[in-house]
Amino acid sequence: MKKEKEFVVLIPALNPNKDFIDYAKELTKNKNVNLIVVDDGSRENCKYIFNEIAQCPKTVVLTHAVNLGKGRALKNGINYYVNHFKNTAGIITADSDGQHKIKDVLSIAKELNDLEEEGIILGTRDFNEEQVPFKSRNGNKITTQIFKLLYGKKINDTQTGLRGLTYDFAKKTISIDGERFEYEINVLIKAVKDKITIKEHTIETVYFNNNSETHFHPIKDSYKIYKVMFREFIKFTISGISSAILDIVLFTFFYNILKNKLKESLIIFIPTALARILSSLYNYNINKNMVFKNNSKNTLIKYYILCVIQGLLSWLLVDQLFQHIHIPHPSIIKVLVDFILFLISYQIQQRWVFKKKD
Repeated sequence: MKKEKEFVVLIPALNPNKDFIDYAKELTKNKNVNLIVVDDGSRENCKYIFNEIAQCPKTVVLTHAVNLGKGRALKNGINYYVNHFKNTAGIITADSDGQHKIKDVLSIAKELNDLEEEGIILGTRDFNEEQVPFKSRNGNKITTQIFKLLYGKKINDTQTGLRGLTYDFAKKTISIDGERFEYEINVLIKAVKDKITIKEHTIETVYFNNNSETHFHPIKDSYKIYKVMFREFIKFTISGISSAILDIVLFTFFYNILKNKLKESLIIFIPTALARILSSLYNYNINKNMVFKNNSKNTLIKYYILCVIQGLLSWLLVDQLFQHIHIPHPSIIKVLVDFILFLISYQIQQRWVFKKKD
């Protein structure tokens, strides 16, 4: 049986209530627990809470002079962990409001101890339970579906604050963008893109006073989270639109130059071919360097294989649908078909063409 190693619990806190003291004391009764608490610029009348917690065994309290946000608190706490606790099973992040039961923290620690590879373990809540507030239930379900659509990985609780990270992966998260709640979604995106092992562990779903204790701002923080999730796709869309505009401009340019110098059978084909070659090279370089940021050298062939297949599918689908569906003009069908192929192309480019090496 594998010997259980010590592990670190990291708790960022902003204006916690006094129950946090009992939580910290109960948590540190476990001989394998090392506790890091980050006071993220709490009010003066909360300072006695952190002073008492600092007296717990194997506990350190880090203090921000001003509120810097949950993301920054987590990164600073993880940085301290990386510098002082290399030979532990890993680090577990938890919230200070008592939503994460100590038994669940310890169960995450056990799974973390058994994990052989670099990875992250997520404490997943059941959002179908009756006590879950309406906005939390639906907000998380929507985010789960969007995350799956954009990144191809279903994570049932993208917003969980209870997470176990191995040492190597925790070290990588220090440099990830995000100062508030969007940081946590960035960590998941990093894990998915880098093929890091992601495991989900069901935990007890706890909400106090309809989740009134949360510091999550439903509009501002939701905007930041969705902005992070859609950032790559928005860049991909802009790249596609600008490439289409460039294609039209180049076609017009070459057509005007060559229209009196070519045979009638080539007067459309040659400008179209030249425009498509140049606009696709532009699109390839934008996607490679600015959207997916991949420096691999074998992506050009994959990109043009996808382009050829996408073009053939567009032609075949539009042709067949126009013959079998009573629509006045094929352009209407082409817009719909090309939009669907555009979404599929995004997934293929992300996961195959510009996929980072494992």
